[in-house]
Amino acid sequence: MISIYRFVLLLLSLILASSVSAQQTPALAGTLIVLNKSGNDASVIDLGSGELLATLATGRGPHELVITSDGRWAIGSDYNGGNSLTVIDVENLLVARTIDLSEYPFPHGLVLLPGEEQVMVTSEGGRRLVVVDFHSGQIVRSIDTSPNAAHMVALTGNGQRAYTSNGATNSVSVIDVPAGQQVQVIPVPARPEAITSNLAGDEIWVGSNDDGVVSVISARDASVLARWSDFDWPYRILLTNDERYAVMPDLGNEQLRVFDAQTKTELGKLDLNGMQPQGVTFYPDDRTLLLSLSGQNKVIAVDILTQEIVREYATGAAPDGIAYSPLVLRKSIDYQQ
Repeated sequence: MISIYRFVLLLLSLILASSVSAQQTPALAGTLIVLNKSGNDASVIDLGSGELLATLATGRGPHELVITSDGRWAIGSDYNGGNSLTVIDVENLLVARTIDLSEYPFPHGLVLLPGEEQVMVTSEGGRRLVVVDFHSGQIVRSIDTSPNAAHMVALTGNGQRAYTSNGATNSVSVIDVPAGQQVQVIPVPARPEAITSNLAGDEIWVGSNDDGVVSVISARDASVLARWSDFDWPYRILLTNDERYAVMPDLGNEQLRVFDAQTKTELGKLDLNGMQPQGVTFYPDDRTLLLSLSGQNKVIAVDILTQEIVREYATGAAPDGIAYSPLVLRKSIDYQQ
């Protein structure tokens, strides 16, 4: 009787643990778009089921990705050999157009401008920021960033200021967007890449690859508000929408690191050995991070407060740029170029 009693208790404990685990795992819904650098394509994935809905051809070397707030349009930069933008009609699971940027080579960093009818993209080869109407495919204007070759770009909430990371000149450019000119250049540690800003635009967060540091810089006087020096390759920096937390995938150390954005203190890290963490975007709950793993050809969903992996999704080859759409697309569609 004792052995049966113990067996029943063990069985009940396993059932309870399974139930608690299921309750803690979020029921994700919507659509995930992932750019695959080695595949020259985009994976479109249903978050609820994990089903691959479509694989869409992009230009060569797709890297960065932005999406409109309604989730209808995703725009990717074709950086390494593509010299183009790929515009994806998410709702209909097709490539709506490819925008030629051969006059502005090596397009990389992307932001949506207010109104979400235009994007601003860095042209690393042309040393310019280019404003493009992604619906018509027309180039609206360009902004000279010489002698700085901008790689990534961040935008304030009102769209008045843009900040670019300039790897070759170890600097951040401050761009007056309405005036269309570079108004300040701030020196930063060597080879900056990852960059973001808060909505107010008074904090610039920038990661420097050669020096392995992440700095928070005051946009008012260029003073350093915080700095962490134990990174290897701080690949991206992303603030939660409420600006309470910051996440930073460290590609070199293969870790995801989570910070309190207000107190500038580190909260925890997730080791991702052999996984090569890269692109980041948040689920609407503002606490579940979707993170592409280039070394594993998959995306993971991470609870940033506990640094626990809660879901996994298969992608194409070498996933990087990533975006979330609230659209739920229930029917699979095979895409034909």
